[in-house]
Amino acid sequence: MNLDAIHQLFAITLPESILEIASILILVVDLGFFRTPARRAAHAARMTTASVLGVLGCLASLAWLIAHPATASVMDGALVATPVVAAAQAGILALTALVLVLGLTSRFTRNPGEYVALVLLSTTGMMLVAAARDLLLIFVALELLSLSLYVLAAFSKSSPRSAEAALKYYLFGGMSAAFLLFGFSYLYGIAGTTSLVGIAAALATGTTPLALVALVLVAVGLGFKVAVVPFHLWAPDTYQGAPAPVAALIASGSKVASFAVLIAVTAALIPSPGWTEVLLAMAAASILLGNLAALVQTSVRRLLAYSAIAHAGYMLLGISAHSPQSNQAVLLYALTYALTTVGAFAVVAIVERQSGHDRFSPDRPGSDRPGSDRLDAFAGLSARNPILAGTLLLFLLSLAGIPPLVGFWVKFNLFAAVLQSPSAHTWSLAAVILAVAASAVSLYYYLQVLKRAYVLPPAHPEPIPVSFVEMTVLVLIALATLALGLAPNLLVQWIPIG
Repeated sequence: MNLDAIHQLFAITLPESILEIASILILVVDLGFFRTPARRAAHAARMTTASVLGVLGCLASLAWLIAHPATASVMDGALVATPVVAAAQAGILALTALVLVLGLTSRFTRNPGEYVALVLLSTTGMMLVAAARDLLLIFVALELLSLSLYVLAAFSKSSPRSAEAALKYYLFGGMSAAFLLFGFSYLYGIAGTTSLVGIAAALATGTTPLALVALVLVAVGLGFKVAVVPFHLWAPDTYQGAPAPVAALIASGSKVASFAVLIAVTAALIPSPGWTEVLLAMAAASILLGNLAALVQTSVRRLLAYSAIAHAGYMLLGISAHSPQSNQAVLLYALTYALTTVGAFAVVAIVERQSGHDRFSPDRPGSDRPGSDRLDAFAGLSARNPILAGTLLLFLLSLAGIPPLVGFWVKFNLFAAVLQSPSAHTWSLAAVILAVAASAVSLYYYLQVLKRAYVLPPAHPEPIPVSFVEMTVLVLIALATLALGLAPNLLVQWIPIG
């Protein structure tokens, strides 16, 4: 590798390097200044310092992406920089920053420095996943992302539910990684290269039985990452048991990165007959099971988990169409879904904190009673905190696809892109009809939450306190949900067709 190539590699990976430096700095500050024998700083000060440093790292990385737009590839195309990749990475950084800000008051761990450092390392994996175009680099980046999230899911050490969720997440994740690596090895054997471009060229010449086996194995591995049926079993338990900020990160930034790489992998596998049909089948199953299972949930976290499975099915429809317009529509959908989900989880975390303790309170040893995320905990929310209830209203109606919120526009745009795709056929039309009908069903379970927030009387009439920072961020997310629905061109111009 010559000097110019090294310089280009450094420039492309500098945003990720900034995050890694920030994570090391956070550990040094937390362990070297706040946890020395001579000084034991309060938990709130440590969490605030670590979170602020983490947010600054995300903003610095985001500033570099915006100030240095690039279209390049290094290492024979293994890592690329394009406007589409930059948009996905910018969205991931913004989502991570929001998760860190909304987690400022979280008290589920004694180790805030390690927690924030792991969040930044998982974000580094997400950014690499979005830019990777080589099987080996994709796998390494996915594992950096996944291993960090496995640990984060178990970070509430006093909560048995958190430990159970992390164990299930880890076991399913390890199994899916084995399937994915096995499938990748078959693709390498077929194409003689780990490059997605080379694999696409090899599959275009003809499909062998070995290629079909590889497709199934890759579908298993990537299906786990995006939590689609039948590889979704980890999601409800993980969403319910993980600390609220971690669940928000899994449901937002992780999904954006996973769908970004799924678009790239589909571009390589689409020449092989059967891949589109596999995606359509998983999409239909996810839409059906996700929406129907959400109807009977009494936990809002589990409701959001099954909702996420259904939304993953909608996005798989767009990926199966595999046109420039549908790929753009999927990325738009993933980013806006992630934004509203972060807001919804923030409201859930605040309600949990009011109804109990959010998994762990360092200032009160032995006080590990979890806060409630049951539907009844949201009763009378509009009377206890009208602004909090108003933001929840916008988030859930956007997830349901109600105009004029952004959720309606991205869903309509996605379905239109699927039907207008050159590869659209009868099964595509049937899948879109199913998705539209299921979207109507989803409104029912979202309204179950809003019914309790606005109609039922509160069991405890005392107001719900929310910090100024939390309320400001929630209001900004809610306004963005409304503004992007009224002016969708802002999104379209940001993410080019490609």
